[in-house]
Order: sequence, then structure tokens, then C-alpha cells
Amino acid sequence: MSTATALPPRRGRDFIARHGETVFNRIGRIQGDRVDLHTPLTRRGFAQAEAIGEALSARMGESPALTLWSSPTGRALQTLAVIAEHLHLDWHATRQDVRLIELGFGSWGGETLTELAARHGPVVHPHGMAVGAPDGEIYPAMAARLAAWLSDTHDHDGDRLIVMHGLSSRVLRGLMLGLPDDPHCGVPVAERLPQGSIVMIADGAESLIHRGMGAAAT
Repeated sequence: MSTATALPPRRGRDFIARHGETVFNRIGRIQGDRVDLHTPLTRRGFAQAEAIGEALSARMGESPALTLWSSPTGRALQTLAVIAEHLHLDWHATRQDVRLIELGFGSWGGETLTELAARHGPVVHPHGMAVGAPDGEIYPAMAARLAAWLSDTHDHDGDRLIVMHGLSSRVLRGLMLGLPDDPHCGVPVAERLPQGSIVMIADGAESLIHRGMGAAAT
């Protein structure tokens, strides 16, 4: 059964960004939904955040009317801090919501993709979505929490910037665009984008604002 939300498009625009590269991303180690496993941005990750900030600043100018939203993970908040500085916005006003977090990987959290592949076979689908851990969160559960966030915040009619993760952002975008369920994940999944990318969704359509230079899958 499709998990796509039946809500009409919001009146405001949504700018959805994928956080910059972290030290775990650099070595292919899974982070998932663990807030306690803080993995800071690499120099490349900071450069990716800078590029997002520059792209948004060129588009929106200084101090735009933009509500800031973030996953509560350190890597998302670090990325947003750099972007907010470019936009002259108050990072402390960020609204954090745990429902924007990455897929939960259970006991796989902290392991490398190479280690997992040696024991379980391929752990990433060809289109870039990770295979869920046996004791982790399933995609329909992640889609349900993201759909709940969309419903709870739907009446906000202004523009907002949302910084989150590779897998969760693809599902959120899929829900917002009303895409069909992906055969591998059983939920709507949008196009894969590199780390440090940002898109805009307005009136039910998506446009690319900046394509990042990252390549990590999760």
C-alpha cells in the first residue's frame, strides 16, 4: 500500500538539503539514526555546506524569510550552521525534529559497508537505497514518520529550509512529489542526489538548486 501523503502542495516553498560529508561517510561507515554517534563534517563536507549556502544566498539574498528545520544529528546541524551564516539567519532558531532523522540501522550502526557486505551480501540497492538491517527500521515506518511531520507542519505557508540525510530526504521528497512506491523499499523514493545537494519543491514540482560533490550512499 502506498504511503504517499494525500495532502495538497503547501503554499510555501521547501528547500531540502542533504548534509555534507562526514568522517564516517569518508570511510564508508554507517551512521543511521544514532544521535549519540556524532560524526563531524570533513573539510570536504564543510566545503559542500559552503556551496549550498552560496547557492541559496545568490538565489534568495540576505536574511530571507526562511524557517530553518533540521534533523537533530550533529552532521545536519553543522551543515545548517554554515548555510545559515551565508544567509545571515539565526541558527539558534532552528526547529529540530527527530522525525527528519536517517533510517535506523539497529546493530548495523557504526559498521562499514565492506564489513556488512562480507557477511550479508550487497547492502545497497542499485539505485542507491540501503538494504535495511534485520533489527533496524523498515522503510514504511520511516515514511510514516515523515508523512506525520508533513501533516503536522502543512499549515505553515512560508518558505522553509530542511537539512537532513540521504535516505530520509529521498523518501520525504518522494512523498511530497506523490511518486509511486519503489519496488525495493515499498515507499515513494525520489532521485538520488550527492551529498551537499539541495532541491526546491514548490507546487508539487521539484527543481535542482545545487548539485553537491559528495558521493556517499548513506
